[in-house]
Amino acid sequence: MRLRNVRGSRETIATNEFVIKNETEYRGTWKDVFGNDHPVHIEIGMGKGQFITTLAQQNPDINYIGIEKYSSVLVRAIEKQEELRLPNLYFIRMEAEYIADVFAKGEVARIYLNFSDPWPKDRHAKRRLTSKEFFTRYDQILQSDGVVIFKTDNRELFDFSVEQVPEAGWRLVNVTYDLHHSEYIEGNVMTEYEMKFAAEGKPIHRLVAERG
Repeated sequence: MRLRNVRGSRETIATNEFVIKNETEYRGTWKDVFGNDHPVHIEIGMGKGQFITTLAQQNPDINYIGIEKYSSVLVRAIEKQEELRLPNLYFIRMEAEYIADVFAKGEVARIYLNFSDPWPKDRHAKRRLTSKEFFTRYDQILQSDGVVIFKTDNRELFDFSVEQVPEAGWRLVNVTYDLHHSEYIEGNVMTEYEMKFAAEGKPIHRLVAERG
């Protein structure tokens, strides 16, 4: 996917009140950032933020942190939040591989991965957000009953992910290869990509994983 550079996006991110800067300084103290002890849910690779913004609106008793490495899409999520000014939503611009430097053990209750970069070449498998290497990182920050929820339209990536969960020592809670025609559709919040793919008739795959 080629991303269009948005002029001034880095400057906007650097000064915006909803973007956490020097994020490693808040490791273990996110309750203080939000001013409450509500559960913390994060979305890694949140894109333009439709999914996490909707969740934050629907669930004021949950704190949300959207993580995105591309300034050009993060700035679109910022625009939404500047209108809504939700007190339970912040953003971080960072690479996902460093999340254990940002969150302490047990500090996160749920991790969402939506339409992640498939990194199709075998030599890049460790970069996939559902690789066993990333599940090791998730193990460092999730609370004991925490879960990872992954959605994608990419069947090859999904098959890889289904295999990686047990290899990482985790357990598949549920798996569906066609979310929109399954029992798990109730309460589903769609991303921008999901709306597009579903309209085209593409099946959406989803899994939920917890520690084994």
